[in-house]
Amino acid sequence: MQKKLKWFAVLTTLGMLLILLGGALVTKTDSGEGCGNSWPLCHGQLIPSEITMELVIEFAHRAVTFSVGIMVLVLSIWSWKKIGHIRETKFLSLASFIFLVLQALIGAAAVKWGQSDFVMALHFGISLISFAAVFLLTLLIFEVDKKFEAEKLIIDKRMKFHMIGITIYSLFVVYTGALVRHVDASLVCRDWPLCVNDGFYMPESFHQWVQMGHRAAAGLIFIWIAYVTYIAIKHYKNQKVIYGGWIAAFSLVSLQVIAGALVVITRLNLIIALAHAFFITCLFGVLAYFILLLSRNKHNTVILKNTENQKKAESKTTIPPITIP
Repeated sequence: MQKKLKWFAVLTTLGMLLILLGGALVTKTDSGEGCGNSWPLCHGQLIPSEITMELVIEFAHRAVTFSVGIMVLVLSIWSWKKIGHIRETKFLSLASFIFLVLQALIGAAAVKWGQSDFVMALHFGISLISFAAVFLLTLLIFEVDKKFEAEKLIIDKRMKFHMIGITIYSLFVVYTGALVRHVDASLVCRDWPLCVNDGFYMPESFHQWVQMGHRAAAGLIFIWIAYVTYIAIKHYKNQKVIYGGWIAAFSLVSLQVIAGALVVITRLNLIIALAHAFFITCLFGVLAYFILLLSRNKHNTVILKNTENQKKAESKTTIPPITIP
């Protein structure tokens, strides 16, 4: 049964990844109105009389979201029953399904009544949180913590600050990136990294401010993660989950920056644009795992302290050996 649960968790995680990439595809191909203002049907019909590429993309995204939503619900209930004794399981089970439903409702509301670009930019971030919850559930099912000896991990205040700060800030970066797409500001700046590389100019329009604001936010998170990765390499070699985790985070944020530059250089190449969404999804998964580890830090500290106190008590009560002259 545990083996079946593992396979199902992997499939559900991949399904969540498809939802995120599908949502990005809908936005990048302007297929959000492919089904008109009808939901869940397209143009109020089960089989529309006129089939367009935008309709196919939008309806496929809805179908995948519904199917994976059922899988997430099954995984949540199955995990609750099988590994409910693990402290985080119930919270992640609820979060994964609730946030998936929430992002579906925002999408449906946009179709039926329309939403502002600023509200729609939240859509991808909410989907990321749902993906992260399913991803963490999968890690718990595979007992990844035991392989990394995470139960022995003690995280100091400096690393704790960076983990929480970067995770929260990453959602802001994601929001600004989604806003770039929703306000059609992807190509308002012809060059990279500056809006116009001939010289330094302040943005002249709202769309340029959105684009350059996102680039600045992405540049800051790249520098921040690079700095914390340096700290991890220098001081955390003996804690492989921290050491390897930050190296993975730096690799992913580097690929994210490269993909972002290529999106502009290639004038919105669809494959590169989807890769851009893929890398930030994987990065957020790594950061979410750091937060999971942080939630156990206090518990690990108490256990370590009790173990040390027990060893001290045993050493004091040990009867010295009797020597016969």
